[in-house]
Amino acid sequence: MGQGRMADYSEFASARAGHLYRSACLLTAGDTHLAEDLVQETLGRVYVRWGRIARVGNPAGYAQTVLTRAFLAHQRRRSSTERSTAVFPDLPGGGDGDPSLRLTLLDALARLPAKDRAVIVLRYWEDRSVEETADVMNVSSAAVRTRCVRALARLRELLGEDLGEYARS
Repeated sequence: MGQGRMADYSEFASARAGHLYRSACLLTAGDTHLAEDLVQETLGRVYVRWGRIARVGNPAGYAQTVLTRAFLAHQRRRSSTERSTAVFPDLPGGGDGDPSLRLTLLDALARLPAKDRAVIVLRYWEDRSVEETADVMNVSSAAVRTRCVRALARLRELLGEDLGEYARS
């Protein structure tokens, strides 16, 4: 890779790493170690294809797609001996926000199946359309809509009917 492309990649990785990490934390329901691994895997895959990605455009979208697919692949191959924990380490973002609210939301996300969680993160955290979400997850638009309805219904069960109280102003 030439010096110019290397500098472009370094600038991209520095600018997007924080956003990728936050998305990965949501996908993994607060597992910061797995989130870091997913971001590193994502940035490695983007690096390998940087020349093509830079020419085609939208490297941020490509990286988000790689991150989501890496997460879903990890969920498929996860060992049955691994156990989730209810105790979360300090999350990025410092002291802004209500820590108990953050833990409540992360706990509710952790109770969703991996694909439902991915749909929620892509649609509502990443603010992607149904079609974009379907493309990232390699499923139909109808499957995304169905998963959204199911995941939101499950979140309502877990958090109560008024989800608005959990939304930030």
